[in-house]
Amino acid sequence: MVPVDDTALAVTDTGGPGIPVLYLNGQFATQGYWRRVTAELGTHWRHITYDERARGKSKRSADYTFEAAVRDVDAVLAARKVDRALLVGWSYGAVVAAHWANRNPDRTVGAVLVDGAFPYDWLDEAMEHRIRTLFKRLSWFMPLLRPTGLAPRMTAEQQADSNIELGRLSRERELGPVLDNITVPVRYVVASGTSFGSRGDEQERIRNGLDAVTARNPNIRISAKVAGNHGAILKKDFPAIADAVREVAAPEREKALKTPPAN
Repeated sequence: MVPVDDTALAVTDTGGPGIPVLYLNGQFATQGYWRRVTAELGTHWRHITYDERARGKSKRSADYTFEAAVRDVDAVLAARKVDRALLVGWSYGAVVAAHWANRNPDRTVGAVLVDGAFPYDWLDEAMEHRIRTLFKRLSWFMPLLRPTGLAPRMTAEQQADSNIELGRLSRERELGPVLDNITVPVRYVVASGTSFGSRGDEQERIRNGLDAVTARNPNIRISAKVAGNHGAILKKDFPAIADAVREVAAPEREKALKTPPAN
């Protein structure tokens, strides 16, 4: 358990001399979602996963803002004494990874963004109302799932607020400059079809906002467009995610091979 602010985060670290890979979860997911990706990559990497505030085995907090999520990355890396890491983020975690990589280029090997961090203005008043209505309708069901770890220990209002904040941060004028300023290797693994709460081709239109980003910043590329949808991508398309991690880490590994061993 890693203490940070008013809470404590449940962290798993495989240790070892391999490149540290820090996995950042979806908005209300837990570290267990990454098990297929870490298994696919194998033991030559140092895998670090953790549950965000009020998710999984982590404790509740009074602060579920995006900036708190970014601070938690620093707290986990500091607790595990990691100076530089490769970040892999899915959905909400992809936005956290993009911001952290932009703010900390000297501490970032690179990032893999899994079906998230798409600059697109999808949030308006109607969408905000839709989000609040959705979480309010789910509020009776969530407490039943909490003992299983499948739902966060957050109120419906807190979950809605977090989702709405994500919508604001994802606007082109907000997220676009963050992605444009990234100087480390970034690879996207993009899903297909819908995500939870989306309708029709909404999610595909959001993903199309990535084209302008890759045109402006040569450090950012699409590694794969996979068949799995947003919710199933970690379960069904983990080989593509592992390949993207290897692609991002390739320059680091090549540099390590050329560096003579210390006396």
